[in-house]
Amino acid sequence: MLGVIEKASVLVEALPYIKFFSGKTVVIKYGGNAMLNEELKNSVMQDIVLMKFVGINPVVIHGGGPEITALMKRLGKQPQFVDGLRVTDAETVEIAEMVLSGKLSKEIVSLIQRHGGKAVGLSGKDGGLFRAEKHYHRVEGPMGPERKDIGFVGDIVEVNPELLENLIRASYIPVISSIAYGAGGETYNINADTAAGKLAAALKADKLVLLTDVEGIFDDYQDKTTLISTLKVADIPGKIQKGGIDGGMVPKVEACVTALEGGVTRTHIIDGRIPHSLLLEVFTQEGVGTMVVKD
Repeated sequence: MLGVIEKASVLVEALPYIKFFSGKTVVIKYGGNAMLNEELKNSVMQDIVLMKFVGINPVVIHGGGPEITALMKRLGKQPQFVDGLRVTDAETVEIAEMVLSGKLSKEIVSLIQRHGGKAVGLSGKDGGLFRAEKHYHRVEGPMGPERKDIGFVGDIVEVNPELLENLIRASYIPVISSIAYGAGGETYNINADTAAGKLAAALKADKLVLLTDVEGIFDDYQDKTTLISTLKVADIPGKIQKGGIDGGMVPKVEACVTALEGGVTRTHIIDGRIPHSLLLEVFTQEGVGTMVVKD
């Protein structure tokens, strides 16, 4: 009987959050180990479907760097990176689109539907969702900062969420791959964290949640007791300068800032390795990971 009472207590704790978020949009950037581990895949999809059934409107956007790298190597092509960004020639962007839009997006849709949801897979090209321009990466050259052309890597300059809004109203869960089109019809690969921030802002989402492979942001990554539960936007530049935020965490934090500046109420970086971390973040008082907020 005690176990049954504990389950009831969990439901009671979730009730105010269900009431608060009902009818609101939550953008979820799906990535990291949660895309590779079968148990975690199912855990995330169950969370997303449950959110939909209690009246929340989840929108999923995903990357797939490891899968792109694996296919490139199978095809005899050696991946190259500049400061963590994939050098993307015409052949590589075709591979990226094939993996992201043709394989991973459809796998996520199938998993959602296996757990009882209705999902539609899209790329950023569909309905003119993401329009991008070429990204020129800044590097240090012999004469100072230089712009380096790394191929078909793009920066989103326009988001048209109309198709997504129609799908949400029709009770579908949109699943979006981070591919965009350019003014001349060219294809661009987009950092999925960056795309998530832009998308959340365009949808005026109530919450942006980024799944990652660490517990959150720390004052000192060597000391796991220094997890920052709430990080203010004003404190971010100093932490980047001191190295407290670096590598793949930088675009995640920048995505949170983009979303907040676009009107999103709450942004979160959470540990996708924890089963049902999405539910813990949305439906409990403590939450998990790091919440990034305006000053």
